[in-house]
This record gives sequence, structure tokens and C-alpha cells, in this order.
Amino acid sequence: MLDSLKKALTERALNAEMDYHLAGADNAGNSRNGYGRKTVMTDNGKLVIDVPRDRQSSFDPQLIAKYQRRFPGFDEKIISMYARSMSTGEITGHLQDLYGIDVSPDLISTVRDAVLDEVAAWQQRPLDPIYPLVFFDAIRVKIRDEGMVKSKAIYVARGVRADGAKEVLGLWIEQNEGAKFWLRVMNELKNRGVEDILLVAVDGLKGFADAINAAFLETIVQTCIVHLLRNSMDFVSWKDREGLATALKEVYRAVDADAAEKALSAFEAGPWGTRYPAIGQSRRRAWTEQFQSSHSPMTSAGSSTQPTPSRP
Repeated sequence: MLDSLKKALTERALNAEMDYHLAGADNAGNSRNGYGRKTVMTDNGKLVIDVPRDRQSSFDPQLIAKYQRRFPGFDEKIISMYARSMSTGEITGHLQDLYGIDVSPDLISTVRDAVLDEVAAWQQRPLDPIYPLVFFDAIRVKIRDEGMVKSKAIYVARGVRADGAKEVLGLWIEQNEGAKFWLRVMNELKNRGVEDILLVAVDGLKGFADAINAAFLETIVQTCIVHLLRNSMDFVSWKDREGLATALKEVYRAVDADAAEKALSAFEAGPWGTRYPAIGQSRRRAWTEQFQSSHSPMTSAGSSTQPTPSRP
């Protein structure tokens, strides 16, 4: 889903390089001459980009050299550059990592300004008025901060449109995840055009559901099955995980709340539930967040279930 972001930012940077090249004293009379297509390998697969050309064929891109076919370490830097709360200095640091220490500071400045325009346009783009399903979660990436590389959480809003297509609605960097932060995210989504979300899948953060419903009053908030499974496995020894995960499938694959409760009761009374009673207890505590509507199935980040764009 992030290929379009990587492509847009890379091409914006290469075009800024071309502008810097043509502005040089040695390029009097030179001008642009269309684009050439190139395929490079990033950490997560192939990326096809359009590389600008000049009439004198003197332009040699520095971000991706003429004969370079691999671009390692690219994906995480692109993801973080699109995130809100990323400072201009941090973006400059990322670009210096990508270009290397021998590049002119003027070139970095030119590319940075172009990249900031691209990022701002993406962050502020209008969104659809209704999303049947949205996942809120976090990924961890390496970010240069005050001269040191640190692991930071980037919070992601991933929406599923009525036609089934997935879309990254936004990326945010925040030191501490909390209800106030998520309420700010919800208000930003509203300001960009989102009027309603039918179903949201989240982790078990305290106050998360309240933050969502403060902005979207009728949205159904459900705990993500992936998070519930991870939390359940925290109670389990390594050798028992495979068997217990198989036993839990009867609960989270149930067709409705009544069937799921019967399956959970059977699990609690069975050998796995008896050995690990904390799992059943944790599921009971999260029950209302799993089944706020008997008409909506539990949803996980890997589920192919598509809610219909009408309220249960």
C-alpha cells in the first residue's frame, strides 16, 4: 500500500535534483527532455520510477545512480518522512542518510523543500466521507533523532473503502500513545472530510473507544483479534502455543456473539482453559469491545470480511 508513497516521494526528489542540476553554471542552454523508466529493488519488492532526463544527457542522479538497481534501507525512511510530527531537521537527516555525506548541502536543501511539499500535500489530501472499516495500529521504524538512530512508533490509520480498496489515511509520530493523541487524530480525519466510520478495529488501549466515539458517535469499536491473540499468548509457554492457538480459533471464527460465547465457555471448561484460566478471563473483560453489535463479525487486520456501507 505504501508503494505509491515511495514512488511519489522518490520522483519528487529526482525532479528536485534535475532542477538543481540545470541551475548549475555548466548547464547553460540545457533543459529537460522527458523521463526514462527504471525498476529498483527496495526492502519490500520492486519499485518502478520515472527518472527525469536532460537534452545534453549530463544528468547523473545521486539518489539512485544510473546503474544502481538496489535501494536498501529506503522503506523505513520513506514511511517516517510522511508521518506528522517529523521535524524538518529529522527529514534533512534522512535525506543525508539516503544521499551520503559527500552531497552538497545546497542539493540537500533543494530536495528537502521539494519533499516537504510532497509530504504536506499527502498529509492534507481530502478523504472519503464514509469508510466501512478502519484499522488503527502502530509500526516501529528507525528514525534519526538528535544525531542518534532510535526506534520510534509510527501510528497508522488504514481504511477500507466501500469498493474494498485499502488506503493509508495517515501516519503520525507520538512519544506517548493515549486517548488525547487519538482524539486529535480523529478530529484531523473529520477536518479532511471523513463524516462517518462504520467499524473500527483497535488494540486494547484504555480510553481509545471513548476518543473514537467523541468524534464519530455511532462508530462500532472492536478489539482487533491479532492483539487479543498476542495478549493470550503472553500467558502461554512456548511449547503450548500452537495447540492453544488452534483451540482459540473456535472462538474468534464464530459467526455471531452467541456462538462465540458458547465456544469460549467450552474453551474455559476444556484442558487449555483449565491450564491457562487467565486467557478466558482476559477475553471476558474485552467482550463488549469484541461484540458491540451482534450483526457485525469480529474483525482482524488480516480478515477479508468486507462490511457493507450501511449501519447494522
